[in-house]
Amino acid sequence: MELLKSWSQQYIEAGCDEVGRGCLCGPVVAAAVIIDEGFQQNLINDSKKLTFKTRLQLDDYIRNNVVDYAIAEVAPDFIDEHNILNASIHAMHLALDQLTTRPEFILVDGNKFHPYHFIPHQCIIKGDSRFLSIAAASILAKNYRDQLMINLHHEFPQYGWDKNMGYATKKHRDALNQFGPTIHHRKSFRLDYTIDIIK
Repeated sequence: MELLKSWSQQYIEAGCDEVGRGCLCGPVVAAAVIIDEGFQQNLINDSKKLTFKTRLQLDDYIRNNVVDYAIAEVAPDFIDEHNILNASIHAMHLALDQLTTRPEFILVDGNKFHPYHFIPHQCIIKGDSRFLSIAAASILAKNYRDQLMINLHHEFPQYGWDKNMGYATKKHRDALNQFGPTIHHRKSFRLDYTIDIIK
């Protein structure tokens, strides 16, 4: 299915998406992207449906061909203090803050968003599979966060962040049980993953 370019052609639209809500560690990362009618790339889709190699190939294309884009991250301590939903929305607000082109309408992947500077917005379930700007934002955010976690892996190799990107894989859970959490773990998340013996 071809992704839609616009919710309404009357406005300058920014598509927003975030990555990392379900991770045990690392920041939540969001991106905002503004495209125009001339933007076209048939490979762009929800970042979760693309291979690592394809996402990297698309990253440069997106950055060089959209009207504007921005990426922002929110650290684990903010997540712990404000909860992951509010942190995710805050990350999207921070990305919007960095745009040099002011949007007149905001498309948001998901079903929750806080009003942003009186700019109208629309939340769209699975928006990254429906709208090109949201899909592009999801790719930029995921590539940024994946690279960040790969870099952190060199500091804490026992958790396997270069492969699991901070998600709760068995290797990650086992390392938490053995070594405990790092400064990058979200303390408000359930980090006690000791496996109970099945009787």
